[in-house]
Amino acid sequence: MDKSNGCRFSSVTSIAVFSSAIFVVTLILVRLLYVMYCSSRSLSKRVLKPASTLIILGSGGHTAEMLNLLAVLQKDRFKPRFYIAAATDNMSLQKAQLLENSLAAENAARVTDTAQFMKIYRSREVGQSYITSIWTTLIAMVHALWLMIKIRPEVILGIRWSSIFYVESIARVRRLSLSGLLLYKLRMVDQLFVQWPQLQRQYPRATYVGRLM
Repeated sequence: MDKSNGCRFSSVTSIAVFSSAIFVVTLILVRLLYVMYCSSRSLSKRVLKPASTLIILGSGGHTAEMLNLLAVLQKDRFKPRFYIAAATDNMSLQKAQLLENSLAAENAARVTDTAQFMKIYRSREVGQSYITSIWTTLIAMVHALWLMIKIRPEVILGIRWSSIFYVESIARVRRLSLSGLLLYKLRMVDQLFVQWPQLQRQYPRATYVGRLM
């Protein structure tokens, strides 16, 4: 009897986990279709007013590239700014806070009026097995979806909720990264910028902007 109850409980748990995974994947697919539809619409009719901007920070060199990009950004055009970095990244948000502190000092403003800093779960840590990364990826996707609903950004740097502008890393000389390739193939971005002319020739819908570093 106990063994039968144990098997039944295990079966119910497996069904619940599977149903939850299906539900999350369905939400993501619906969201993906919505993004693809909205991203294909013209942005020319939008009113020129400050746009809430989501800034996704990588780690190491990727954060440095993003901060260089932000240095030439029209700060009054893109605000408030929401910075997001991985929960295990201890440096990226600190660098972003230093940038925002210097901007606030220049304009005699408060950082809390123009910027917020958040952390997000990583889908996979370096060296983590692919089996265990399935569960952590699901958690990360749910967390990301919750943050998108909470922030509702109009512009994403790294929808009609948002416009998406993707800047490929300068380290990508001959081919796009996996993230860039998916965004390019699925036509999910309004503009995809590359930093090497040969990369633009290989992906003609991308825009070559020269080297930002």
